[in-house]
Amino acid sequence: MNKYTDPHFDRSALITIDTQNDFTLPDAPVRIAGTEEVIPNMVRLLRSYRKQGLPIIHIVRLYSGDGSNVDICRKQIVEEGRSMVVPDSEGAELVDELKPDASIRLNTRKLLSGKAQMLGYNEFVMYKPRWGAFYKTKLEEFLKELDIDTLVFSGCNYPNCPRTSIYEASERDFRIVLARDAISQLYPKAEEEMKNIGASLLSTDEIEKALA
Repeated sequence: MNKYTDPHFDRSALITIDTQNDFTLPDAPVRIAGTEEVIPNMVRLLRSYRKQGLPIIHIVRLYSGDGSNVDICRKQIVEEGRSMVVPDSEGAELVDELKPDASIRLNTRKLLSGKAQMLGYNEFVMYKPRWGAFYKTKLEEFLKELDIDTLVFSGCNYPNCPRTSIYEASERDFRIVLARDAISQLYPKAEEEMKNIGASLLSTDEIEKALA
């Protein structure tokens, strides 16, 4: 037990990271192995949060076709014609299973302007321009306005965007839960690193029970 890091599930928000078609589907151009396999557990978490009426924030990437907003490690391949999570493309969309209604489409103009898009009751999408969900976004202010002090992370893929986002959350004194079976590319050393910064590593079953 740790009074500073133990999660407060009644003041928690579920964060999904980059679970978009271009990173997830079997024939996707930049498919991240293991992401499709964790979607069923992500869906379970989403259902639990919707049932409790607690906030859900889907974080997404959007790459302009000219590469103007792309991080430097991918900028050249995008400029050379590699297409990924292009605004208004099917590849940029959240995986259908994650949406409260599969017919909902991302409002990429709104997202790129830095505004949150509402998908349903207490459920939103936000765009991040780099690895971390807090970098040049209004996520921290958004969460504070909702009186959230605990973040449950899921999605794609641990070594990059979730890991960065978790460290950013820790720097802002949020209590952290890593849904260990609802995030792709997690490895043993990563679990050790997360425990060392006070994150709680819980299974989908454990999170569902805590919410109930």
